[in-house]
Amino acid sequence: MSILQAIVLGIVQGITEFLPISSTAHLRIVPAFLGWDDPGAAFTAVTQLGTLAAVLIYFRHDIVRILVAWLRSLRDAEVRRTLDARLGWYILLGTIPIGIAGIVFSDQIENNARSLYLIGTTMIVMGVLLLLADRSSRQARDVDDLNKKDAAVIGVAQACALIPGVSRSGATLTAGLFLGLNRYAAARYSFLLSVPAVVLSGLYELKDIGGEGSVGAAPTAVATVCAFIAGYASIAFLLRYLSTHTTGIFVAYRVAVGVLVLTLTATGAIS
Repeated sequence: MSILQAIVLGIVQGITEFLPISSTAHLRIVPAFLGWDDPGAAFTAVTQLGTLAAVLIYFRHDIVRILVAWLRSLRDAEVRRTLDARLGWYILLGTIPIGIAGIVFSDQIENNARSLYLIGTTMIVMGVLLLLADRSSRQARDVDDLNKKDAAVIGVAQACALIPGVSRSGATLTAGLFLGLNRYAAARYSFLLSVPAVVLSGLYELKDIGGEGSVGAAPTAVATVCAFIAGYASIAFLLRYLSTHTTGIFVAYRVAVGVLVLTLTATGAIS
């Protein structure tokens, strides 16, 4: 991978990680469109550490507050009932499904789940589900109203994002809307929930960077920095956008890209 390719893919990763359009899918689709090699699952996971840094900085006050409250709740039952402590426990609960699925299906994720046919199909299916969720949601609940059931459901939805094309933010946003959360609350909780999942995924795959058949360490580092810069801007944009708009533009984009990928793959134009 050249440095130019690393910059392009890093920016793609940063922009698409937080929008509900699947960063993993785009890191497979964009190289296919441009005639580049598939960078692989390890590259995707490690560059997500750049977008993780964007989340940590953007939500630094929330994360510190939640972490402190959670640690205090380990020995103080009164603190355990506060919103920040409950969010800490909910994030932990919501991370369990993706942790288990990532370990059990690691080989399939890295080797068998990167088919363009699969990606095109999941882009369309998740687009339709997001549309249904947005249109049917009462959007009467905020982050304060989250409970254990919500955390478990959204956690399972996040685990489904291990399939390229599903989208971590798209799956958790869709689940949140189906549970009646408003768009802003669903997106904010989605960002906070992504922190431990991205850390676990990135550190697990870090061992494969620079190995035989993988993208080199230097291009991966460049892509990770670019992903951080683009990711920070993407977070700010999405939170502002969803406070006043529906998810319709993302639904239309997902379906259009999915149809295009399936068509070009079927005709042999991309592979």
